[in-house]
Amino acid sequence: MEKKNMIVYNTTFNIENDILTECIEYLKKSYIPRASASGFLRTPYLRRILQDESEDASSYSVQFHVKNPETLEYWMQSEGRALQEELITRFGTKIVGFSTLLEEIDWEND
Repeated sequence: MEKKNMIVYNTTFNIENDILTECIEYLKKSYIPRASASGFLRTPYLRRILQDESEDASSYSVQFHVKNPETLEYWMQSEGRALQEELITRFGTKIVGFSTLLEEIDWEND
């Protein structure tokens, strides 16, 4: 029986530094808990991206495990789009993001 690899839903945010503290607090206390509440998105991570930081902005990654792309699409339609719109309404153009789907590869086993 073929083992299914875990799918990771990653969103990279570029956040202007003048809203950074407020935005990170919002991601921790509201965005991530609400995105996880349904159970479709699991194992959340918030990570700072280490790079040559500009004086104006910093980058962060928000990641969740999701069962499969179909589950993610269902979540996006039922909850995700509204949550993203709320984020944009709150912070406007001072935060921009893009999302990618990643597949975890078990490199230790065949």
